Amino acid sequence: MALAHETMIQLSPHQQKYIAWELTRKRSSSDEDKFTGVLAEAQVDLNPHQVEAALFAFRSPFSMGAILADEVGLGKTIEAALVISQHWAERRRHILIIAPPTLRKQWSAELEEKFFLPSLILESKSFNAILNNSYKNPFNTSDKIIICSYPFAVKQIQHIQHVNWDLVIMDEAHKLRNVYKNNKTGLVLKTGLLPFKKLLLTATPLQTTSKNSTV
Repeated sequence: MALAHETMIQLSPHQQKYIAWELTRKRSSSDEDKFTGVLAEAQVDLNPHQVEAALFAFRSPFSMGAILADEVGLGKTIEAALVISQHWAERRRHILIIAPPTLRKQWSAELEEKFFLPSLILESKSFNAILNNSYKNPFNTSDKIIICSYPFAVKQIQHIQHVNWDLVIMDEAHKLRNVYKNNKTGLVLKTGLLPFKKLLLTATPLQTTSKNSTV
């Protein structure tokens, strides 16, 4: 005890403040104050159901993920961004977002403008530039959140599965349905991402059924 006290005395006020700040980031998954630091820094007005959904995604420590299936327009992207922000704050920064090609820039803009989180959209040009210049796996970075499309993720699954992902977000996840039948994309991603925690975003089953004759 005396040793611990002596060690604390040797810390500068700045170091002590930083340690205290870090401790506030690490709360129980069921604690409603879990996102206090994240919310204080975010430029977004939240609804209670969005915070509750984000907490739900954290609630089971034994779960390999969760599905957020709010109706269209209720803010699933914001809910997922809360989860991403908390991971980022806790230094768990190997984060991958897989989305339809048309939503990649939207994801990047939302993360930057509302949560001040850096991201990198990987496509053939940017992927090859990193690979040719540094000879390293372009997906293996903790400096930025990686965003890519479903087709690109399938194409580069060998590179993706060699990263120890802290979190994988899969937007419009109903595109992966029928994975046990004839959905090649779903099967490849299911196999390649099996060991990693995932957060799937989709509309409610009723809405996806109404848009597609078969589910």
